[in-house]
Amino acid sequence: MGEEIFGPVLPIISFTTFEAQEIINKNPNPLAFYVFTESGEKEKQWIEQIPFGGGCINNASWHLTNFNLPFGGRGNSGIGAYHGKYSFDVFSHQKAVMKTLTRFDPKIKYPPFKG
Repeated sequence: MGEEIFGPVLPIISFTTFEAQEIINKNPNPLAFYVFTESGEKEKQWIEQIPFGGGCINNASWHLTNFNLPFGGRGNSGIGAYHGKYSFDVFSHQKAVMKTLTRFDPKIKYPPFKG
């Protein structure tokens, strides 16, 4: 439980209160987060207060199989997301270009600025 695991291992820690956040805070930004609860209030609390890459409610790992959802981590667990359109976006470089017409070129946009 001290390092990020890449393998066929699923560590499970069972809790009945939100105090489990203390353990998560020691290892921030997990790649995935799964919460099992029948309480809509607790579900919302966990999802809103824990930063993670992707997750499931009352399930584990199935978010990986849905190509309509981005898959990716946060922080040391990975930057960017992929699956479907998200793969195209993360592996593409978008160039920002602004074009200004030359017909009207006000002097106010050039230094020295006065007034």
